[in-house]
Amino acid sequence: MENPSSNSTDPQTPFDPNSNFNPKTPSKTNNNNNNLIPGFNSYHPSPSRSIYSDRFIPSRTSSNFALFGLPLSPKSSNTEDSNNEYTSLLRTALFGPDSGNVVNPVTPEKGVRGNGRNLKRPNCNIFRYKTETRQRLDSLLPFEFDDQIRGVSTSPVKVPRKVPKSPYKVLDAPALQDDFYLNLVDWSSQNVLAVGLGSSVYLWHASNGKVVKLCDLENDDNVTSVGWAQRGTHLAVGTSNGKVQLWDASHGKMTRTMEGHRLRVGALSWSSSQLSSGSRDKSILQRDIRAQDDYVSKLSGHKSEVCGLKWSPDSRELASGGNDNRLFVWNNHSTQPILKYCEHTAAVKAIAWSPHLHGLLASGGGTADRCIRFWNTTTNTHLSCMDTGSQVCNLVWSKNANELVSTHGYSQNQIILWRYPTMTKIATLTGHTYRVLYLAISPDGQMIVTGAGDETLRFWNVFPSPKSQNTESEIGASSLGRTQIR
Repeated sequence: MENPSSNSTDPQTPFDPNSNFNPKTPSKTNNNNNNLIPGFNSYHPSPSRSIYSDRFIPSRTSSNFALFGLPLSPKSSNTEDSNNEYTSLLRTALFGPDSGNVVNPVTPEKGVRGNGRNLKRPNCNIFRYKTETRQRLDSLLPFEFDDQIRGVSTSPVKVPRKVPKSPYKVLDAPALQDDFYLNLVDWSSQNVLAVGLGSSVYLWHASNGKVVKLCDLENDDNVTSVGWAQRGTHLAVGTSNGKVQLWDASHGKMTRTMEGHRLRVGALSWSSSQLSSGSRDKSILQRDIRAQDDYVSKLSGHKSEVCGLKWSPDSRELASGGNDNRLFVWNNHSTQPILKYCEHTAAVKAIAWSPHLHGLLASGGGTADRCIRFWNTTTNTHLSCMDTGSQVCNLVWSKNANELVSTHGYSQNQIILWRYPTMTKIATLTGHTYRVLYLAISPDGQMIVTGAGDETLRFWNVFPSPKSQNTESEIGASSLGRTQIR
């Protein structure tokens, strides 16, 4: 069966190879003997059948090359010589010039000029091979081992940041209480660490390792919370009898005592000259240290002890967590919470505002909850929840990256570094043998200090440095190893 094609000859007029073909005249036949290419009609097909074709395939055996000054095709008698020459040339190309005598072949196109003289060409290979033909195995692989030798420029692979698994410093902290509802460690902007141990407060200067006792409480009173003012010059100390003392750390003297709570003060948070205190009496007192009154307003809403308290970075919102499993958000103009979150199923002590995104709040629940939850206080939405598998005691955001650290109690007592918002674990740090109840971050945002009921303070290098920072931090540079804070 024929295959229709635009180049096919008319089936009613088959192509006659015996006819003379004149390319200048597009007629079907030409009976004259004056052919442009003599001998073109020397091909005689079998007369038994007609040939139909959709394309023209020329036959070189019937072409008259002498008309164009080209040599005739070699005869069959020269076939063996041609094969030998080709074999020799192939052997030389593959195995080098020393593999045997090579006879330079003379091709019809390049070896013969118009006058018929043979011109010999120098022995040269089209592909130049080295004498050593063996190659290294890595040269056959799809990737390069030695980029410098091969001149290949590849982009460097980003290596994940390595977080040291061990603390770079450990301090003994005798009498550090194992109480989930207290906040006994804080790090100032002046690079001084305050720690409440029993009835005393100690200051550890990170730049030189010097330890100073700031105060001793009287009348069987104990320290239940500490909190540095933003300038790092004054320290607020909450006590078990419901008082708040204000100390000038640089001069080592108390400047004021403020009352108002009936029970212990377990949480403190500063906002410029305003100090907020949370108590076991379920209330939050707003204090202006410039005013004569002990407090300017009282916030009521929690049904149990207030154990978590944090002001937002812009000082517009205050987040509070309580033993009633509630998380509240307050503003400067109301004595009632503007936002209430009730999703946690255990006490909410761990609270942290993101320094990178306005209105992003993180909170953590206790043993029965074990979850870290994220909230958008601007839109009043619950963003996500991560089950950590153990009691969440503290949270703190990195100042230099979108990461945060959580410390845990029952049952693993670990420290976890998270990447937000994917909440992938960057590192898990262990070392404490009791619940990691206390957490503070260094002023440069690179180090954290953790405290536990095992009466130790451990310093960890977990967060990246600021992009603009070119010098190493001097924190703990002068003293390494394990020492005692008192």
